[in-house]
Amino acid sequence: MSKTIEKAHRIFENHGGVLRTYQAISEGISPRDLYAMRDSGIITQISRGLFQLTANESLSEPDLTTVASRIPKAVICLTSALYYHHITTVIPRQVSIALPRDSEKPRLAYPPLWIFWLSASAYSSGIETITSSGIPIKIYCVEKTIADCLKFRNKIGQDTAMEALKDYMRQPGRKIDALMHYARINRVEKLAKQYLEVLL
Repeated sequence: MSKTIEKAHRIFENHGGVLRTYQAISEGISPRDLYAMRDSGIITQISRGLFQLTANESLSEPDLTTVASRIPKAVICLTSALYYHHITTVIPRQVSIALPRDSEKPRLAYPPLWIFWLSASAYSSGIETITSSGIPIKIYCVEKTIADCLKFRNKIGQDTAMEALKDYMRQPGRKIDALMHYARINRVEKLAKQYLEVLL
């Protein structure tokens, strides 16, 4: 291994084993060395412009990580957020993301996306940041996710929305006030009250 490749390897290690192309170049890795590392199997190209040390464990959330890396404004929502929070039996076939209404439509070949365009208040409320292999991923908290499921119940399916609400209500740490707060933002407060009266 040449000295420049060894240096590049250390740079990857210092960044948790994952770098975007522009990050690698800004850290002093030449494009020639970057692609030489890829071609020799030292790093693996996870998606366009995103590389990981091959020796590292696989990304724990590869699809979410790809989306977060390529679409900075994206917030993981609805069925994808339900799946992450372990409050659904539905396995998403697409990554559900929320974007502000004035955003451009993202161009991403993979993974497939299900995009929900939200108002400024609905988009910015309830965002949490998780980290996977050093990459920050924006995702809605559980209560905002449940409120979103009620709002978009006709798109994701009534059964999915109700299953999520029932599962949430079985959790000991449920926060009804927070759920109602996000329901008001989503303009489904009356509907949420009706469902909660049945379940409580």
